[in-house]
Amino acid sequence: MQEWYQSRALYETVSKLINRGDLTNALEIAQSIPDKGIRAKSMSMVTVEMARKRMNYKEALEKTIKAILDIENYENVTKALMSLAFEFLELKRYDEALKIAGFIKDISNRSKIQAEVGLALAREGKIQEAFKIINDILDDDVKTWATSKLASELKKD
Repeated sequence: MQEWYQSRALYETVSKLINRGDLTNALEIAQSIPDKGIRAKSMSMVTVEMARKRMNYKEALEKTIKAILDIENYENVTKALMSLAFEFLELKRYDEALKIAGFIKDISNRSKIQAEVGLALAREGKIQEAFKIINDILDDDVKTWATSKLASELKKD
């Protein structure tokens, strides 16, 4: 229980450092959080903020993915990876979103990220890239949904 309280306090510290723009210290403190789930969440917040501010976040992303994969609960790992992938998708960092999706063992959830990246690319007019990503989706239901959605995205022109 002590570890959890300490982790929550450090999480709050990381949040405040992010708000101040002190991402270097925020990342360092986030990495020291004892609770694996809180550590991963904190590191994700810092990494996303680094990407948002166009800082070099590549190393932070690697460490964040490793921290997420260290979480013992499989469902929590999947949720954390999906959340991080969607954050990068919102930032239009499609390669990173796909890279993160690659660590998701659950085919259906990985496919959902791939579909959303493909559709985002289609909306930007990158049809060939979008089609390739959607065509590589392993979950047939998600692939069918994304393919039909791709067609409706194209009709809007």
